[in-house]
Amino acid sequence: MLQRTTAPSPTAPPAPAGRVQKYIPGLLLCAGATLIAMTVNAFLPGVSPLIVAIIAGIALTNVVQLPASTSPGITLAAKKLLRLGIVFLGLQLVISDILSLGAPMLVVIVCIVGGGLLGTVAMGRLLKMRSGQALLIACGFSICGAAAVAGVEGVTESDEEDVVTAVALVVIFGTLMIPLIPFAGQLLGMDPYLNGMWAGGSIHEIAQVVAAGGIIGGGALGVAVIVKLARVLMLAPIVAILSLRQRRLGHTSAEGTKPPLVPLFIIGFLAMVILRSTLPLPTAVLDIGGLLQTALLSAAMFGLGCGVKIRNLVHVGARPFILAACSTVLVAGIAFTGVQISSLLA
Repeated sequence: MLQRTTAPSPTAPPAPAGRVQKYIPGLLLCAGATLIAMTVNAFLPGVSPLIVAIIAGIALTNVVQLPASTSPGITLAAKKLLRLGIVFLGLQLVISDILSLGAPMLVVIVCIVGGGLLGTVAMGRLLKMRSGQALLIACGFSICGAAAVAGVEGVTESDEEDVVTAVALVVIFGTLMIPLIPFAGQLLGMDPYLNGMWAGGSIHEIAQVVAAGGIIGGGALGVAVIVKLARVLMLAPIVAILSLRQRRLGHTSAEGTKPPLVPLFIIGFLAMVILRSTLPLPTAVLDIGGLLQTALLSAAMFGLGCGVKIRNLVHVGARPFILAACSTVLVAGIAFTGVQISSLLA
């Protein structure tokens, strides 16, 4: 006697194991790249694992054809792991350290971020660029590099090509700034402390700021990182403002839902800042948090790097590069002027 068998519904969701399994190849690749990047950093402490990871991703994706099976995991790393890394980044920020910069410098930092954003978006309009592309470049260059690009992309649903272009420009121009800011500061007769403040106020990525601060020496590294972290703190209100703007305009995500007023990863980031600033956390906890942050952001940077195709950068034309160069000069100019004024008022 024949028994009837029920065919699986074509609309039934895949089994949980299947949903997880598709991410494994890409995540393993990202984990391997992260391990290599952190090993390089262990032997060469002056070399940031984040920079190593993103360069490795760019090099790998442009030299070999990555298997299609790695795509879901790489995308997960570039988006979800990056946001989780931003959460742990909050453990680096101590509100009292930022307040120790003084009111004049805090005003300068707000001007750097606000002026950089508005000025870059305005220049993007003059160059007749897409508003979304100009906004991503503005946030990456004014706030905190690739993390800001990813944070803003999470609430604006930006074009994927615009995201990878903005990330590539952050890497290119931020890396160029590593030797330029110390050299320019020395040429202009700035002492290490002021030069460090300028580096923290003008360079895009935290890792790039650390590299520049190390070159300047003489105590510049500490103040450079504090100024940079103050800019990182501005990511929370900027993302919240952009998310509110998206909701008011009636924009929805790919799933048909409105973006949250404050994204979950920003809430997590602020929670970590408050935790670090109010509780005497054990050194072991901070060390583990720092390790997780580095590993997550390195994996994310590798994932973002894998999305950067050199041939696509050539095809985007000169306008994004012109905007990136102008934005770099604008942010550095605001930072330099502000540092000079704040030193007179201190």
